[in-house]
Amino acid sequence: MSHYDLYAIGNALVDSEYEVSDAQLQALGVEKRHMTLIDAERRAHLLAGVHGLHSRRTGGGSAGNTTVALAQLGGKAFYSCRVADDELGAFYHQDLLANGVATNLSHTSFPEGQTGICMVMVTPDAERSMSTFLGATADIDHTALHAKDIAKSKVYYMEGYLSASPTGLDAALKGRAIAKEAGVKLATTLSDMSMINFCRPGLEAMVGDDLDYLFCNEEEAQVWCGSKDIDTVVVAMSKLAKVVCLTRGPKGCLVIEGGEMTSVPAAEVTAIDTNGAGDMFAGAFLYAATHGHSHAQAALLGNRCAAAVVAQHGNRLKLEQMRALLDGFER
Repeated sequence: MSHYDLYAIGNALVDSEYEVSDAQLQALGVEKRHMTLIDAERRAHLLAGVHGLHSRRTGGGSAGNTTVALAQLGGKAFYSCRVADDELGAFYHQDLLANGVATNLSHTSFPEGQTGICMVMVTPDAERSMSTFLGATADIDHTALHAKDIAKSKVYYMEGYLSASPTGLDAALKGRAIAKEAGVKLATTLSDMSMINFCRPGLEAMVGDDLDYLFCNEEEAQVWCGSKDIDTVVVAMSKLAKVVCLTRGPKGCLVIEGGEMTSVPAAEVTAIDTNGAGDMFAGAFLYAATHGHSHAQAALLGNRCAAAVVAQHGNRLKLEQMRALLDGFER
């Protein structure tokens, strides 16, 4: 019997979200709609640039958001990550526990240094642009893995952003091998266009030739395939995993499985902040998929939860919001 519905590994990041104009974004030199890795000097420059602006602080990290979403819906999740022995590290650990996510952080001492942060700039068109200082998570390695817990899970999920870290990628792939040997389903996400452009070999290793679930948005799929023709993209992406979820914002989601494509409609909302939408979709989808629902139904729940998160500021929903969405879905 599986002990966890989802075991994930990814970068532990505390999000600081700011509302800015396009002019401010340009003045700060932040590339719109992309995730860019930054160093400590660049981080200090950006912090000076947003001084005086209101910010929202939340637990973040792509796979972290996904595990929290699944746990809030009632699933059981384990998250392997790395933080530093500082205030942000303690905040991140307690945030996981408060949301019912088990973690390796409860069984290890935190190293010296700085916990990773992601500065999220949200423009009036709801687009998010991210500047990520990895800090301690840059050195996540195989010691973060709990092999016995991986083997007792239904799905093993690798955050695509780990393709940018040699030790992180190695850890993700070691966990992948453990999961595969134990018969655990494998899942990953393409994460961001920048990962495809600069870290593609690592992503290809995560995908491998036996992936069960792949999550990406339409733009990422287009960059991966080198084509904007949807038919070409669908054929190419279908070869990467048994089930491919290709999200398309207000156009919903395409579920590509066994040579067939199912279009699942989106919930109609006015988007004000797209930060966390893909993470939320993956968490809700995997919750439904591990609890007896079809993949089309799972995508419907994913769309509903993603729509709710983009209709507000911030990368996560409150527990009562998630439970209300689930209640409406399962009636």
